Amino acid sequence: MVVIDYQNRKPIYEQIVERFQMLIVKGILEPDSQMPSVRALATELSINPNTIQKAYAVLEQEGYIYPIKGRGNFVSGNQALVKQKKEDFLLKLHGVLKEGKEIGVTGAQCLECVNSVFKEGEHD
Repeated sequence: MVVIDYQNRKPIYEQIVERFQMLIVKGILEPDSQMPSVRALATELSINPNTIQKAYAVLEQEGYIYPIKGRGNFVSGNQALVKQKKEDFLLKLHGVLKEGKEIGVTGAQCLECVNSVFKEGEHD
């Protein structure tokens, strides 16, 4: 479910946050489903439980998960988060496309790239 890339310059907790955000946004982790316990995930990934706790704190602060005292953490059913994540992505994409246009990338080249990416997804 979560894989850590030790070659990545991003801190481990940020990698965990991003992976869980994606799993939640894609609907792989359903609303109100229980998250892995801090201890179990730390053991599975062979990392310090404090790192998992920090990632969960960020996910909670951003509204992706919520805690229930004595029971653990659960996935939020907040559809506004999914909408916001998509809006953030489109904003980034807009910036990348503007940058490409500035350096001479054509609209046809951009469309070819987009079509290539979405065709890859059809085979997954």
